[in-house]
Amino acid sequence: MSFAARLRNRERIVGYWTQLPVPAVQERIARHGYDYVCFDAQHGFLDYQAVLNGLIAIDAGAALGKNDCAGLVRVAANNVALIGQALDAGARGVIVPLIDTADEARAAVRACRFPPSGLRSYGPMRAGLRSGPETDRMNDEVACIVMIETEEGLKNLEEICSVDGVDGIYVGPADLMLALGGRTIGDSEKAAEFEDVLTRIAEVAAKADIAAGIHTSAGDLAARRLAEGYTFATISSDLNHMDKAAADHLKFARN
Repeated sequence: MSFAARLRNRERIVGYWTQLPVPAVQERIARHGYDYVCFDAQHGFLDYQAVLNGLIAIDAGAALGKNDCAGLVRVAANNVALIGQALDAGARGVIVPLIDTADEARAAVRACRFPPSGLRSYGPMRAGLRSGPETDRMNDEVACIVMIETEEGLKNLEEICSVDGVDGIYVGPADLMLALGGRTIGDSEKAAEFEDVLTRIAEVAAKADIAAGIHTSAGDLAARRLAEGYTFATISSDLNHMDKAAADHLKFARN
């Protein structure tokens, strides 16, 4: 079963986030059995070449680990060229940021699909190694995930989730907290409201029968969100883990 099919079936899926342009790191991560690794082309240190090399590394690592780890890309913007480029490079899905309206969600879906149902230009490059040449099949094997992280996106949540072709929504917790008026991304005064909104998002997605995903800082929090009704969760990132490990080891050494 393809990653997109598993996502649409609302299976429990666990992924990892990568921000560093180091294919050897991504290859190692893919060996561990994560369902996906997502390349952050919005905020990470990743240009097109880094994403391409990383996607190749994910496939190599998954083969070494005898698992099926999917490479995803969080694109920099809801742009048909950026989305098509990520998919041509072999991404099995995209996460599209800052979706405010149903029309914007429809634009993301169309960017993921070949005509006549979409606007994606034909040139599958690496993607064609996995599927094709039938474009219907290629359309079906691509996951379109849109982010819910703004005040406007929350207002239009039901409409966004009802857009045909949206396979899942993904919560950006930092931007969502700021959208709720938080002074920081971890504002304790907004914690209760934040949790209520997360519950609502998961419930609306379930009612629309689409996947609901969220970024988390650690495995235990990912498990909690999955238990609360989210169907997929991402665990931290290579940059954050490296930073924390370096700080922790220094602290232990000096104590």
